[in-house]
Amino acid sequence: MKDDRSTHAQPSRDELADRLTEVFDLVGPLYRRVHRKVEQAAPIEGLSVGVRAVLDLLRTGGPMTVPQMGRAQALSRQFVQRMVNDAAAQGLVESIPNPAHRRSSLIRLTDPGLTAIGAVRDREHELLRKVGGDLTAGDVEACLRVLGAMHALFEDVDVD
Repeated sequence: MKDDRSTHAQPSRDELADRLTEVFDLVGPLYRRVHRKVEQAAPIEGLSVGVRAVLDLLRTGGPMTVPQMGRAQALSRQFVQRMVNDAAAQGLVESIPNPAHRRSSLIRLTDPGLTAIGAVRDREHELLRKVGGDLTAGDVEACLRVLGAMHALFEDVDVD
């Protein structure tokens, strides 16, 4: 849906805040619907939303400690630890020694974990190919820029 306001004019801070509120109004329900969709597909891969997040983070970031994963995902260490425990019980991750810190092991994907997150991402990719609206690469780039700026605003919020 197009807005009549010019996309090139510099909005006032108040106008920008109003528009960013609209982004929040979309992001919350979108997140909850995606969360529900992942839960509905959980029997396919056997992964909860939390375990999926841990596996994907390890896929992109390599081995990490539980506190590092918590900070990266803005989740409490306790929640991440439960998800890591669930993933470990399924043989999807394993603990390895951390040369930088003896008491905080690194968590890494196992081969079955890599296979599981690959299957999830493939299924999600097929679903996301159905997004309509004549979106362009520039639209997506602008969306990422806006969400990144909003994320940075709240980066200092402690989640533990």
